[in-house]
Amino acid sequence: MTPVPAYHHGNLRSTLLAAAERSLRQHGAGQLSLRELARDAGVSHAAPRRHFADRQALLDALAEAGFARLHAELRAALAAAGADFAPRLHAMAAAYLRFATEDAALLELMFTGKHREGAEHLVAAAAGPFGLMHDLIAQGQAQGVLEPGPPDRAGIVLFATLQGIATLVNGNLVAPDLLDGITRTAVDQFIRGSRRP
Repeated sequence: MTPVPAYHHGNLRSTLLAAAERSLRQHGAGQLSLRELARDAGVSHAAPRRHFADRQALLDALAEAGFARLHAELRAALAAAGADFAPRLHAMAAAYLRFATEDAALLELMFTGKHREGAEHLVAAAAGPFGLMHDLIAQGQAQGVLEPGPPDRAGIVLFATLQGIATLVNGNLVAPDLLDGITRTAVDQFIRGSRRP
């Protein structure tokens, strides 16, 4: 199926976002161009502007879609893990790191975008996945596994740990095939270090 009929069926926006995400993976955000995406989609160079006012709007849409996908993947991992805190934490950490290492350029775009002035919609989109992490820490505290206290504090430590692992893997400092074992060890150590006295 060619992109032009997809456009006539109202799918140009999703077609452009999918192409932009592929380009982001291969070349990084600096190479993204509305004109190039239009050419690759087989539409006029002006057609993307019906959906994205400019390149920044496209990048923001990519980041917003990334947060939505991360949220969905974390929710699915948590739902499949059952009700107990430790398996849920392991599942969430594994799902986050899978996303962070398979879509490193997208994750960087997501985090960079939400800190830009005027990007309140990205801050709101980020609240979904980070809210899941917050709620999971609160669950661990309520079940008596983690020591009581502000869930945000423990959540920052957990997030920093996961981001550190992702940075090591993405920077080729740790082999990707070690990721699962390192993640299990990191989560176990986090639980032990945060356990109620």
